[in-house]
Amino acid sequence: MGIKVDVYNLNKEKVSEIELNENIFNVPIKKHLLHFVVVAQLSAKRAGTACAKTRGEVIYSGRKLWRQKGTGRARVGDAGSPIRVGGGVVFPPKPRDYTKKVNKKVKKAALKMALTDKLKNNALFIIDDLELPEIKTKRFVEVLKRFELNNGKKIVFVVSKEHENLEKSSRNVPNVKVLRWEGLNVYDLLVYDFLVLEEPAVKSIEEALL
Repeated sequence: MGIKVDVYNLNKEKVSEIELNENIFNVPIKKHLLHFVVVAQLSAKRAGTACAKTRGEVIYSGRKLWRQKGTGRARVGDAGSPIRVGGGVVFPPKPRDYTKKVNKKVKKAALKMALTDKLKNNALFIIDDLELPEIKTKRFVEVLKRFELNNGKKIVFVVSKEHENLEKSSRNVPNVKVLRWEGLNVYDLLVYDFLVLEEPAVKSIEEALL
């Protein structure tokens, strides 16, 4: 048996009901698993391109700068010494891959938990069609006001296909993100306060996660 949720239009008028799969929208939430997936997701975004040269890689003569004794100065080695300006670095950063391996089963489980969290906290809205009649930021803001989402909260819209009018109308509105359903991820579901799903996207998400 599924979970019945109201489906609205852009005027916040109830147009129908949809039955959500309990195996996706009503699962036990394990915080440690969500944390693991989010850390892995953020790690994958790191460039890992920081690089500095060691003493052996800097281009300097290996000749001793001055003789060991008799000058009155401190003893010294070559110009590539780490204690000298322009010298090598003792333990320099090197290019590396920060990616953490997360198997598909864990990713799917974390997504189910994040969706469950949104539903349980009444932070999930389902709209039959998210395409706007025109590209106009004012019209998009009016939609937010109808759903009482214009109070500084962060909202992520998940659409079933490309909606140029919606994507362009929301571009200059702060705290709003539009995603295709294929790009649905745990980090955005947890960071954004509200989730707005387009009704056709629900079926696609459920098929992908089952």
